[in-house]
Amino acid sequence: MTQDPTLGANPPLERPTTARKGRGAISSGTGRFERQVRVAVEDDWPGDLEALPPMRTTVGHDTSRTVIARNNSPDIPFDRSINPYRGCEHGCIYCFARPSHAYLGLSPGLDFETKLFAKPDAPALLEKELRKSGYEVAPIAFGTNTDPYQPVERQRRITRGLVEVLDRANHPLTIVTKSSLVLRDLDILSSMARRNLCSVAMSITTLDRDLARVMEPRATTPARRVETVRALAAAGVPVRVLVAPIIPAVNDHEIEPILQASAEAGASGAGYVLLRLPLEIKELFTEWLEQHFPDRSSRVLSLVRQTRGGALYRSGWGERQRGTGPYADLIAQRVKKTKRRLGLDETVRAERLDCGQFEAPPATGDQLSLL
Repeated sequence: MTQDPTLGANPPLERPTTARKGRGAISSGTGRFERQVRVAVEDDWPGDLEALPPMRTTVGHDTSRTVIARNNSPDIPFDRSINPYRGCEHGCIYCFARPSHAYLGLSPGLDFETKLFAKPDAPALLEKELRKSGYEVAPIAFGTNTDPYQPVERQRRITRGLVEVLDRANHPLTIVTKSSLVLRDLDILSSMARRNLCSVAMSITTLDRDLARVMEPRATTPARRVETVRALAAAGVPVRVLVAPIIPAVNDHEIEPILQASAEAGASGAGYVLLRLPLEIKELFTEWLEQHFPDRSSRVLSLVRQTRGGALYRSGWGERQRGTGPYADLIAQRVKKTKRRLGLDETVRAERLDCGQFEAPPATGDQLSLL
């Protein structure tokens, strides 16, 4: 059917009767750029949406010609990043990258976590970009959009290839992940850490395994993430923890326990992000709340609005990560005081990494250096 123009940028979502096992989003709403909206309708025929088979993950081929994405956002501590994959199988309902799937004509809902696109040419493209005349070195951030160590990486090994390129070039990098798979590359990361070329941030949203299964169904369990922090720290890799996102009345009571567990595991820094609900995520998150937390959904949304000037989201520089108002200020104070008490104030971000060791990767046929 044709989309009703009164719906604005966010068309209605398909409404299954229940969540699908192992998936975060409840629905597969039509992307905001599509001219038609497709919805599931109960027609009284035998069978129902609950009986549908599990959704399988498919992986397509992304043919991007460049691999380094640039940004000049004043509230982001990096100016370049790499995302080896589009979409993420972890299924985190709150993921702010979900709306990007609409650019592919796909749903930011279930499509985002089941229809992935890999960039197998990424390591070769990265070498090419690093060789460009006039390339200026600055840390490259991984995991800023989708997780570079999501399950598909176990077989595809694209992130591994990219890290190998940066290792050979003595190029600094930072990683944000919620996967223990990062330990697979500890041989490279520990070597780079000794040269002050890398740091890792582990995202820990909860210590409650049951809550994690609902919030991020295919991500590493909370206990395993804490142990990953411990293993990284023991190997000499600078590691910080991100309590991200903090969701009012869902996981906000866990700020102090998460930071405590992280400090005991060897983290030297910590940060947080307040829940962000841009574009389609508003509707996706709302229906997720109604499905899993019907007893408090209105309370959660009320608190969110209190941190966003009465709206569910405001995208202004400086406030989109932290929010505003008394509740947001209270969260900030709790994080600040707990970090100070636990010694988690150390900066292990990109600004401390060494950019002076970089050597551009040689091209095939280049004459070898005599020195």
